[in-house]
Amino acid sequence: MVSDSRLEATVDKILNKTEDEILSSLKSSYEESLQTLSKSQNSLEQEYDRIIDEGRKEAEKIHKQIVGSADLESRNKQLLLVEKAIDDVFEKALAKIAKERNSDYSNLIKSLIEDATKTLGTTDVVVYTNSQDKDAVQSALSNFSGAELASDTIECLGGIKVKSKDGSMTFDNTIDARFDRMKPLIRKEIASKFGIGS
Repeated sequence: MVSDSRLEATVDKILNKTEDEILSSLKSSYEESLQTLSKSQNSLEQEYDRIIDEGRKEAEKIHKQIVGSADLESRNKQLLLVEKAIDDVFEKALAKIAKERNSDYSNLIKSLIEDATKTLGTTDVVVYTNSQDKDAVQSALSNFSGAELASDTIECLGGIKVKSKDGSMTFDNTIDARFDRMKPLIRKEIASKFGIGS
């Protein structure tokens, strides 16, 4: 029995020692796990903050793109509306000009011829016009030596087209051409009044 009690004491001693070692090992492992978890937590928190920051930046970027796209679309719609309104005004003005030939019209023809000959630098020209303005042009040409009326007519609302007699220079001073030259300036002025640029 003595040997049994020694054996039992030895087994208890070994078990206690093993239990202490296991508990110590578990405690050490637990503390290491806590340290690793603490380090990982800091790293995870930094990664989380980085992901949130990147997400915020991406959301701001997308927001700016959406707002910018909407602003551009709105501006384009404004420009189209202004363009349509300008075209309507031009059509009405041209229709009115095509119908009216009052006493000031002869003065207009004279100034168109004067402008064209100054631009070309010569009065030695052939002047073209439409059939409706032929008489007014013929009358105005008496003030310009060397200028003559072409026998052919041109298609236009009114005004003249002048060609040097040697054929080297031409100046289109028809009402149609003058309108076309003025349109960009008028469009720009109207668009700026609406604050939408051009």
